[in-house]
Amino acid sequence: MSERAAPFHCPYCGDEDLRPNETGHGAWECASCNRAFQLKFLGLLARGVQRNDGEGDRI
Repeated sequence: MSERAAPFHCPYCGDEDLRPNETGHGAWECASCNRAFQLKFLGLLARGVQRNDGEGDRI
């Protein structure tokens, strides 16, 4: 996966005025509350995905 995942809002103040931060991959800064944060994908959960309607097999 080569595309950058972009957050929709700041996890601290909820504002949408976000810009990539120069510190590295996954780093973002919020112009509204003046905070910087970093996103990181940890991996897939071992339990898999289940359907909500009660039908079908576990994936």
